[in-house]
Amino acid sequence: MTVSRYIDYTTRLGDTFDELALQVYNNEKMASEIITANPDYADVIIFDEEVTLRIPVFDETATPETLAPWRTAE
Repeated sequence: MTVSRYIDYTTRLGDTFDELALQVYNNEKMASEIITANPDYADVIIFDEEVTLRIPVFDETATPETLAPWRTAE
């Protein structure tokens, strides 16, 4: 996965990195991606309101046409 761009997100009181990852990526384990993009806030557990964070947007990985049929999700 590669980052294609970033979007700005303004926190609400009580937001957490894992909660944001769950909302954005549907996977709380990707919180580390948001933390990496926002190193100044890496030590924050629970955010105050009105903090602007950069949220990475990842390119979708395309399945190569030459991939063996048993390796595709179809």
